[in-house]
Amino acid sequence: MKRRLVPLALASVLLAGCAGQAFKPGRLPDGARADVAILETTDVHANVLSYDYFKQKDDPTVGYERTATLIRRAREAFPNTVLFDSGDTIQGTVLADYQAKVKPVGCGEELAIYKAMDALGYDGGTAGNHEFNYGLPFLSQVTGTPMNVDGAGTQRCAGPHFPLVLANVYSARDGRPIFRPWAVVTKTIEAYTPDGSKLEVPLKIGIIGFTPPPILEWDKQNLAGKVTVSGVVEAARKYLPQLEAQHPDLVVAILHGGLDTHPYASEMENGGWHLAGVPGIDVLLLGHSHTEFPGPRYAGLPDVDAQRGFVRGVPAVMGGFFGKDLGVIKLALAREHGRWTVDKADTHSEVRPICPKKNECVPADPAIAPLVAQAHAAAVAYVDTPIGSSTLRMSSYFADEGNMTALSAVNAAQADYVRRELPKLRPELADLPVLSAAAAFRTGFGGPEDYTDVPAGPLTLRSAADLYYYPNTLAAVLVDGAGLKAWLEHSAERFNRIDPGKDGEQPLINGRYVGYNFDQIQGEGFSYVIDVSRPAGQRIAALSFKGRPVTPQQRFVVATNNYRAGGGGHFPGLDGGNIVLAAPDGAREILAAWLERMRRITGDQLPARSWRFAPLKTRGPVTFTAAAGKQEVARAAGLDNVRQLADHGDGTATYAIDLSR
Repeated sequence: MKRRLVPLALASVLLAGCAGQAFKPGRLPDGARADVAILETTDVHANVLSYDYFKQKDDPTVGYERTATLIRRAREAFPNTVLFDSGDTIQGTVLADYQAKVKPVGCGEELAIYKAMDALGYDGGTAGNHEFNYGLPFLSQVTGTPMNVDGAGTQRCAGPHFPLVLANVYSARDGRPIFRPWAVVTKTIEAYTPDGSKLEVPLKIGIIGFTPPPILEWDKQNLAGKVTVSGVVEAARKYLPQLEAQHPDLVVAILHGGLDTHPYASEMENGGWHLAGVPGIDVLLLGHSHTEFPGPRYAGLPDVDAQRGFVRGVPAVMGGFFGKDLGVIKLALAREHGRWTVDKADTHSEVRPICPKKNECVPADPAIAPLVAQAHAAAVAYVDTPIGSSTLRMSSYFADEGNMTALSAVNAAQADYVRRELPKLRPELADLPVLSAAAAFRTGFGGPEDYTDVPAGPLTLRSAADLYYYPNTLAAVLVDGAGLKAWLEHSAERFNRIDPGKDGEQPLINGRYVGYNFDQIQGEGFSYVIDVSRPAGQRIAALSFKGRPVTPQQRFVVATNNYRAGGGGHFPGLDGGNIVLAAPDGAREILAAWLERMRRITGDQLPARSWRFAPLKTRGPVTFTAAAGKQEVARAAGLDNVRQLADHGDGTATYAIDLSR
């Protein structure tokens, strides 16, 4: 521990029993030890059940009901456990949208995800950025947290049965945090004296929570003028003294954020590395990045042990996403000078998956499904509401390679909305050309089933939810030709640089660049070329609009989402300052309304494919991984230069793309 921990407070000590007797101060001698397992879930995104609402079938690779099994097993393995959640909990599935927007839960009704979590008995949690997607009134209600903000009530409604802490979001009315910034949880744990005697003693755990500061831009429509946000380091320094005044034995920082070792800035999205350096924090729980820590992705970062799970000497863990994993920190405590200290040599972190091997997933906890059965059935019925039909298959299997069928529908709907609304709000911009940017949210990151795939035929609300996975709101930005090129250059970092003279296989996709940041921009008469033989930042060529090269000063309005327009993904020139339209409507709802209005979607109603790879003849194959057995999907979309090379037997396959064609 970095700070000097104070002795156990007398009031807390007297609450615990020791071998059936009241524990007395001083009975726990130096040299005593205790192991405490800190368990973490994060980015569950309302995946309560192992069920895919888009495909309407069970999916054993996700789901909190299976994480619950891991939690129960960890409690059997460790006599001392605490359980926390790092946010992005209430949003992310059709079930979540149904309970928030279609048939909102009443004040006396608890959200399905919170019912499931309460069945496991959490000790605390925080709010992620997606907690704010449905607005502050809804968040106030479902968390049981009265907030002094516009639209939120003062009535205390049903919420989770554990404290939610958040230190860096404040009411614009009075400057006070909208959630309690910190809390203290007292747990009775088993400890052992040097002679092996077992004692039951109280352990006071202070918790403090943080969310990504860019929420003010990402959810501007919901938050502007209602709250203010500070950086995570500033909030920690502000509230840790208050927390330490309660004399905790341990301080756990619950951050909905990952690790970024760039110089600190108050608006930093993933401030975990810097937060770990704040004196007084003993344990760090991470999230938001939809990955696992410890893990190979973080190998090589300064002062980060990506094998044992330490960040700047602080034990840390990030437990995956969608209920796929449970984060576990085995924390070894040693009694020194009348205080608990962390024995770092005997402490380590790990991420336990619900599916340690293919087709070998832990069973679902049978206690969870009955708790949410009624809401689940209603959500399943809701996604089958018909809204139209389509003559073509719209999928993201080969979105990285040029199949824009799924993105074209999104781009058409976004551009249509902006063309209709912009003249009302910004008439001086009404004559500017409108383009639209969209990325494929589902490109296999979560496994071979993690793709958008809407077959030809009837369209339902499920189809719209499949085409637009997240409940972002629509935004439009004003950019010039130079900014447009910079936007596309950043997107093209999705690809590795390909050496045409190199023998052997070369992977096309840069695995460190996530698919949802590969924006593909479309518009009538707009086209460009991506040359993957060039270095990053120099790949966009033949950028043209209506047959003429785009000039650096030429102005465009680009429809996108609030996340991107507000700086999500760190795109050059996109920081919230050039937003010219912030729609009150969700992008998914805009898409559903457009599909319903069009009634029958044909290829002629969608914008044409806007980009191609520059012709490149390579000595060896250029390869990528995608869902197995989908070569015909590529051919139907006009990608006759794609062929499957090897089926991996796990639902995925290696494909080759001939860039010379």
